[in-house]
Amino acid sequence: MPDDATRPLLDGAELLQLYPTPTGPTQALRGVDVRIRTGTLTAITGPSGSGKSTLLAVLALRERPAGGTLRHRGVPVTALTRRQLQRLRRRHIGYIAQRPAHGLFPQLSARAQVEQTAWLRGKPVDPVAVLGDVGLVERADALPAALSGGEQQRLAVATACVGPPDLVIADEPTAELDDATADLVLGRLRRCAEQGAAVVLATHDARAVAVADVVLHLRHGVLSAEQHGTAGRTAAIDGYGRVQLPEQALALFPGGRAVVEVHADHVRLLSPDRSGIREEGE
Repeated sequence: MPDDATRPLLDGAELLQLYPTPTGPTQALRGVDVRIRTGTLTAITGPSGSGKSTLLAVLALRERPAGGTLRHRGVPVTALTRRQLQRLRRRHIGYIAQRPAHGLFPQLSARAQVEQTAWLRGKPVDPVAVLGDVGLVERADALPAALSGGEQQRLAVATACVGPPDLVIADEPTAELDDATADLVLGRLRRCAEQGAAVVLATHDARAVAVADVVLHLRHGVLSAEQHGTAGRTAAIDGYGRVQLPEQALALFPGGRAVVEVHADHVRLLSPDRSGIREEGE
């Protein structure tokens, strides 16, 4: 059995998530396999509607998957009670909402936000040092409503990283920030990973992708590709043998079908026309 040094913090297999619609359930996630390790920053990319925010909610244990398995430190999430999940989120997971004000206590000053989070996690900290790390010492006594959007985001990041927790989840953390503020936020998230947390963020921002150790590309609720560091992008193959071709390759298969040739050391895909096979009805 792998120990905590080698086991992923989060291990998801064939994750499925459904949401009701007037025309019936729709699949937001369709069999996603994902492994999140401590000490890494993972960026999840993909077009709007690809399932990024849904995957974040599942990984942050804010939603239970409708299907598949998700393990936290080897323990199935489905085996945890609602109270156990709440305690786990409170003490071990930092969450940064797409609109940072939604994750802040409106009645607490910036300093009190940090102190409250530290108390909830049982990890006392120096609030001045925490705020100084994101350039907010002079705003320590300000309420969230008195902070600019960029200041709210910096405060949200600072409180999320208190501890640090096991896991920090951020939904589009740089979407509305100028370059200087984005660099500060990404730098703090990067340091949070270096301090031992697993940091996962959904993003459309090339700046965020550039600082990530791992990039997961989603399309239509499926993990289409994965990239580690400077290595090239690799296509993801799920437990059912499904692989997502790059969009530029789809033009080679206008009929949506491919002939698969399995060789000793490689697999070859051919359009039915090129392989000599004509589609039915031609």
